[in-house]
Amino acid sequence: MKSCEEFVSAKSNYYVYSPSMNALEMFFYPLYTGHFIYEGGYCLKRASYDSFLLMYIQNGSLLLEYDRKIVPIAAGNFVLIDCYNPHAYRSATGWESIWCHFDGPTARAHYTAITAHLGNVFSMTDSYPVLQKLEGIFTVFHSGSIVKEALLSKYLTDILTSFLLSSPSSPQVCDHSHTAGRIVSYINEHFARNITLEELSKTAGLSQYHFIRIFKKETGFTPHEYLINTRMNTAKYLLKNSRLSVKDICFNTGFSCESVFCSAFKKKLGSTPAEYRANL
Repeated sequence: MKSCEEFVSAKSNYYVYSPSMNALEMFFYPLYTGHFIYEGGYCLKRASYDSFLLMYIQNGSLLLEYDRKIVPIAAGNFVLIDCYNPHAYRSATGWESIWCHFDGPTARAHYTAITAHLGNVFSMTDSYPVLQKLEGIFTVFHSGSIVKEALLSKYLTDILTSFLLSSPSSPQVCDHSHTAGRIVSYINEHFARNITLEELSKTAGLSQYHFIRIFKKETGFTPHEYLINTRMNTAKYLLKNSRLSVKDICFNTGFSCESVFCSAFKKKLGSTPAEYRANL
């Protein structure tokens, strides 16, 4: 569809999509996608627009007003904003971009995680894979292809995953993310023995106070909570898939004695290990 907005070139195209009920429940889904050439003087201001916006600036520059800030954006940058909140953008000289308004059951969680370490405006070392997927969404509609909602969702999932894995501009935040990942791997490897907070914080190279704070920020759990969850999940697997006794499972999962194991298991799952196994 051709745009009829003022200060948008007649060469611009956009498409509107209404996702199925199945997509609303399961997938990421595009709501609007377009390739626009904005002319000098373009200005848009909204109180709210029910979606998240991803935009890649191909040429030119603009000013973004978001979260009480005015941010200049040059070509080669991505913009990711929550349009449920007030936002505005404008340019005196114009810009060209490919964009997509999208949503989905986990869109807000992804948005929060991405912007926490990349911000709302960012660039990537290699933007081509993401740009290829973004153009792929636009091309599905522009070419008149059969719409496959699972494929559109995969494009958006790949894009958001690339952002989550991308190195942020702040080395400090990046180091913290890698620190949490490294300790998660360490716990997964050594959970069957007695692991202390002191040992974990030394492995991370941080004070115990900063280690606990950073680990919880990155994983949602304290180190102790994550260790207990790992032991419990392993115990559940062994109860389901082995003939080991409850006592053997206790020591195989790092608990000091059977009574401590049974007490912790019941507190966590509402039944003793023996009852859990019997109910399978």
